[in-house]
Amino acid sequence: EMSEMSERSKQNVAHGLAWSYYIGYLKIVLPRLKKSMEEFSRANPNLPACRKTWKLHILVPLSCDVCDDLEKADSNIHYVTDLTETILARGGIKKRVYKHSLYAITDEENQLWHCAVEFATPLQTLYAMSQDECAAFSREERLEQAKLFYRTLEEILKGSKECADAYRLIAYEEPEEAETHFLSREVVWHLRQEHREEIAVPERSRPHSPSTALDSAELNLQISVSDLPQPLRTDGF
Repeated sequence: EMSEMSERSKQNVAHGLAWSYYIGYLKIVLPRLKKSMEEFSRANPNLPACRKTWKLHILVPLSCDVCDDLEKADSNIHYVTDLTETILARGGIKKRVYKHSLYAITDEENQLWHCAVEFATPLQTLYAMSQDECAAFSREERLEQAKLFYRTLEEILKGSKECADAYRLIAYEEPEEAETHFLSREVVWHLRQEHREEIAVPERSRPHSPSTALDSAELNLQISVSDLPQPLRTDGF
């Protein structure tokens, strides 16, 4: 009965997508990311190395509008190269390839910032469901599911020792009016924060986040605890 209620209210959608994204992708690639960044840094000694930015920067637009080409989304974002591939046998697929793209992002002062960045691809599923009559997924439900996806993924990753310090979640709401370089500014703000963390700037001297940036505290206020999926058993299994 509880499972049917949860299914009718679509509470398990984002929860399941977050776990699938973690188990089927992030848990595989994140533990190997630092090594790939180190290899790139050694091969490109002319580029400044900020180890705190050696993470996978995961974009989580609450609109679920995922762009397949970052360079088209923002002309200040430029593809550089792909990092070292991870090749595994997975689910019957021989030599399945996992890789990340490295980008150079130009800020408002024409300074270049290099980082691995990509969208959280499960958001494409939420967006597609809101466009499909069979799913009966409203725009409001999509927004709530996007918030729940972010919160669930954040909690999963915080508890993962394998993925520690190898990622940064960037949740944001896009402005109502289109801004040409909104995405690059959003990513650069996080890169600057990471750079400050590396040089140990005191917390009180750090600037406030942009109005578009969202953290888990804000998202916690926007989602009731009762909206979260509940376990079907209480015996610890």
